[in-house]
Amino acid sequence: MDIAALIIWVVTALGGFYMLGIWLSRGGARGGTSHLPVPVIFGHFALAAVGLVVWILYVVTGKDALAWTAFGLLLPVALLGFVMFARWIPVHRGRAAAPAGAGQSAPAERHFPVPVVAGHGLAAVVTLVLVLLTALGTGE
Repeated sequence: MDIAALIIWVVTALGGFYMLGIWLSRGGARGGTSHLPVPVIFGHFALAAVGLVVWILYVVTGKDALAWTAFGLLLPVALLGFVMFARWIPVHRGRAAAPAGAGQSAPAERHFPVPVVAGHGLAAVVTLVLVLLTALGTGE
């Protein structure tokens, strides 16, 4: 189960990297019209990356404290993810109502593909559950 959690965590990270790349390339970090605060984006990214490193160390060493540390890091990652998702929904809904040519002033996150957002969120939930189950010792 620890390897499954690692694989799904990496898949989740890839979706996150993709959306971060879109957000940065569309000027999200420069402020402007983005509804996603820079500290929330980079806090989510940093905590998830540190958690992934801790999880890799757990997989290598098998020390239970590392599994619980990774799970503890995932909790604020999930909270920040929910905050970003809640702020993204109105932007996504406003996409259809946007006038032609509004792409230049549109929030950077308007360009996130819905399947990537949904896949990232679903994979994140699965990661959280697998890490918790592994930390609890389920499946040993």
